[in-house]
Amino acid sequence: MRAAANESARPWEQERAPVLGVGVSVITLPDAVLALDAFVRAKRPHYVCITGVHGVIECRKDPRLRAIHAEADLVTPDGVPLVWMSRLLGYGPIGRVYGPDLMREVIRLSPALGYRHFFYGGAPGVAEQLRARLCTAVPGLSVVGIHCPPFRALTPEEDEAIVSEINAAQPDIVWVGLSTPKQEAWMAAHRGRITAPVMVGVGAAFDFLAGTKRQAPRWMQRSGLEWLYRLATEPRRLAGRYGKIVPLFLVLAAGQLLARLFAPGRGGPANPPRRLANGS
Repeated sequence: MRAAANESARPWEQERAPVLGVGVSVITLPDAVLALDAFVRAKRPHYVCITGVHGVIECRKDPRLRAIHAEADLVTPDGVPLVWMSRLLGYGPIGRVYGPDLMREVIRLSPALGYRHFFYGGAPGVAEQLRARLCTAVPGLSVVGIHCPPFRALTPEEDEAIVSEINAAQPDIVWVGLSTPKQEAWMAAHRGRITAPVMVGVGAAFDFLAGTKRQAPRWMQRSGLEWLYRLATEPRRLAGRYGKIVPLFLVLAAGQLLARLFAPGRGGPANPPRRLANGS
């Protein structure tokens, strides 16, 4: 969990893989855990976007969301397709940094490191269930507060009250479960107002870790088929989303790779990318 002695070698501070216009941090799950530890120790505000195909497509439609990702301290590859694209563009080593996995691992290490946590978001009752389940699983875990905001825009007074509540609890990490793009916009708008060193947007991780929704089997996660599992379990909510973003991502990704192949510089950064550890 200690930051590397050579600070310039930190993976999260190096060049990002340009996946369809979104810079994806070239990291692994252990790198991301190290990064959060470094952010906590720095004692200044940071925010982390955990981004999959949905987030990348939303960024292409929304310049403001794209700017929020560009200004984030870390943009983790939440989906396997982002890992594959980054590798095909020549970046590595890189691995999937899935929101529930990152949250689970940081929570597991927290009692020894003294981290204090705040859960912001989720449907009514989910944050309470999440806190109860995690505190049972991890003795000594410090969850200093939870807040479930209403599903509507907050008034300035309500927003200020929430900021005061979170700051009074003095957490080290605020986990934000509002879904994309709402959680990214909230973190960007509150960096500097929320005094916690780290805010992490984890979306559905609240539901998965609280046990209110089932996760896809590991083999589907590793194969890039988690979207299919989620579509099968929530067809009414997700059919429209995945029916658009999956084929769109495939077409756009193929276009970027072809552009890079036939016209170097158009599909990626001006400088040669970092190569994979094995030289491939």
